[in-house]
Amino acid sequence: MNAAQPDTVVLVHGLWMTPRSWEGWISHYEAKGLTVLAPGYPGFEIEVEALRENPEIIADLTVPETVDHLAGVIEALDSPPIIMGHSFGGTLTQLLLARGLGAAAVVVDSAPTEGVRVNPLSQARSLFPALKNPANRHRAVGFTPEEFHYAFTNTLSAEESRQVWERYAIAAPGHWVWEYGLFANFKPGPQETWVDYTADRAPLLFIGGSEDHIMPTSVNKANAKHYDKSPAITEYYEFAGRDHWTCAAPGWEAVADHALTWALEHATASDPVA
Repeated sequence: MNAAQPDTVVLVHGLWMTPRSWEGWISHYEAKGLTVLAPGYPGFEIEVEALRENPEIIADLTVPETVDHLAGVIEALDSPPIIMGHSFGGTLTQLLLARGLGAAAVVVDSAPTEGVRVNPLSQARSLFPALKNPANRHRAVGFTPEEFHYAFTNTLSAEESRQVWERYAIAAPGHWVWEYGLFANFKPGPQETWVDYTADRAPLLFIGGSEDHIMPTSVNKANAKHYDKSPAITEYYEFAGRDHWTCAAPGWEAVADHALTWALEHATASDPVA
């Protein structure tokens, strides 16, 4: 590995997940000689099972405190890392890049930042369990195994999906889904997931999966296109036949390798943007 290239990867998980969702990528990248960090959201340092028993930690979490927490992890490193985020972790990754952090970034099946006005029907159906009751704004909201199968693991069998749900799935902060989901663009003024799409920042790759229901490729393409006026590198790549569980569904190694290869090739050797 080139000495000028980053030697650390920071993996940011998404909603309904914990750092456990990255367990394959952690070992895969460590075997390549990289240091890999997979920080949880504030309070998510405990295991999946414990979070299921104490959902108040999830319900009360805010986006700003989560971004601050992740930024603190990255700022404590000796040099800018590669940042990779999945789903809402992709939104958080974009917010971290907007702070001038990271040498390069990859977002996989990313939830959008503010202003991306593409809401496919499959996304609405996937998010409906959280949006069907306004009281969910103040709760931690989980998926049933059947809802999870549609939203996350639609390329797997029902039995395979159930195993994924049992090992990895937790609830998500209901207000995140309400505030930053389908209704985000109906609120006036910049919100907590707004970024300056014209600013310079580290190179960014969007990876989409053609079978993703909850964050379809149209959402990722639209999010990437918002950066057209930025001087920074922004690219999009699509994997055929992959769903939202692409980071661990069979064949995930190809996604992990593509993400790492692109990031190392495009990583900036300079300090983060001020």
